[in-house]
Amino acid sequence: MAFDHDADYDSPNYLWFRARYPRFVYVDRIVVAPAMRKRGLANRLYEDLFQAARLAGHDRVVCEVNSDPPNPASDAFHTALGFVEVGHASIHGGTKTVRYLARPLL
Repeated sequence: MAFDHDADYDSPNYLWFRARYPRFVYVDRIVVAPAMRKRGLANRLYEDLFQAARLAGHDRVVCEVNSDPPNPASDAFHTALGFVEVGHASIHGGTKTVRYLARPLL
């Protein structure tokens, strides 16, 4: 599930990016059934999204990854795709901490 910068979406993570970047595509989540994991499907979904975002004139794709509770698999996956940390926040009354990531589109 992904939204561009003009979406009517009230997620605190989406709003964090909206306050900082004039144009972007925000990835809220990518879900792959457990039986289908480790087949490159999430990678292909992202590659298709990168291409569609470029064609629509966007210069970055953004997302967040939990840092508390930690999500090392998602960290490694996003790092391998070229995402870099651009910020962090404590959300939901301090019950969750996230790292904000961005990947420039070349």
